Amino acid sequence: MQPTPDSTAQPLQWLFPISALSCTPTAQDRSLHEEMYDRSRGIEFLYRLGTSIGLHSPGLFTAATWFHRFFMRYSMIDYHRQTVAAACIFLATKTEECGRNSEMWPGPHADLVDLFDAHDVGDHFQDYAWSIAHDSYRTPLCVLYPPKIIATACYILSQRIVDGPHSLSLDARVSPSPPSASLPTPPTHKPASPDASRFAIEFFGLNENELITVAGALAILLNFYEYQAALGLANYLDLITNVNF
Repeated sequence: MQPTPDSTAQPLQWLFPISALSCTPTAQDRSLHEEMYDRSRGIEFLYRLGTSIGLHSPGLFTAATWFHRFFMRYSMIDYHRQTVAAACIFLATKTEECGRNSEMWPGPHADLVDLFDAHDVGDHFQDYAWSIAHDSYRTPLCVLYPPKIIATACYILSQRIVDGPHSLSLDARVSPSPPSASLPTPPTHKPASPDASRFAIEFFGLNENELITVAGALAILLNFYEYQAALGLANYLDLITNVNF
């Protein structure tokens, strides 16, 4: 599954197909689950360290992106996650001090701001979306998909949580055709209301191939939350772990 190029995304040499996760240097010695767990622990340390020295969110996310990039090329057996996390924080701090904002890679948060500016949603919805976008850096999503794909996944997952367990499934929300496409045209001359479940998809004008990547991003996020919950690391994930396709 190849990520779709995006004009605002990081250089394409740093966007990998999802199959690359099974071929990282670490994969020679550890299972994918073990590597993903160690990556998430490394980002947890990175977040704590960066926050303790007052590094702003863009710097944290840039450091997290560098962390994941590094371990696409080098093994976690040879380089301890905390050492690499600290080095990434150091570089991000120096970049921020020099005012080199162009070095701060765009992430899903900016795209979420655009979505929220264009479509009014409640604070609860936004809180979920921000939290999921933050958590997305605990996974390698930033080196697999462009920011708008990750933002769409965060938006749709948050929407599904807020809408409740009996609302449209994730599969229906990311299908190429809107769920109402097969329904008869209502007997009215008034224009149909926009399908709220398709807002992010229509806002970014995502095509069928991009919807496949959104589904892939959602699967990675759900796997992350399920694994975290299984380890008993967070008790607040019930609403997320109960979501499925």
